[in-house]
Amino acid sequence: MQKITKWIDNGLRQFLITLMAVLVITVSWQVFTRFILRDPSSYTEELARFLLIWIGLLGASYALRTKAHLGIDILLRRSVGTQKKIVEIIVYGFIILFAFFIMILGGYRLVSITLDLNQLSAAIGIKMGYIYIVLPLSGALMIYYSIVFILEALSKKN
Repeated sequence: MQKITKWIDNGLRQFLITLMAVLVITVSWQVFTRFILRDPSSYTEELARFLLIWIGLLGASYALRTKAHLGIDILLRRSVGTQKKIVEIIVYGFIILFAFFIMILGGYRLVSITLDLNQLSAAIGIKMGYIYIVLPLSGALMIYYSIVFILEALSKKN
């Protein structure tokens, strides 16, 4: 499982770096065409918005993995031993529930509705379902990482 987790971590990290690089290039091109050429590019604003959605949601999954996400850890800091392990498992259990019901089920519904309605983006003209697919993808990553953390907590000695 550690090999799979390491492979997912590296792939996600590289993908996020690539998305950030494309975002920087896109926004730079937008600024160049708007202020230097005086003819703003029509697609860059929308592309930057879509990239930001993907970076935000996949970045949240990566932040969960690196434990860099925002959290109220007052209970974890005050507990020790078995009590700490139980609190940790409960917290990651709630993350699994949220990711499953909101991100995976809700995201799948959003993706299928927008694909069925053939909703297209205004400037680029791609199906919006392809943009929203990041929601269930990010939810699946959060569930996977939460399961990894639960298994790590269960294997820890007091």
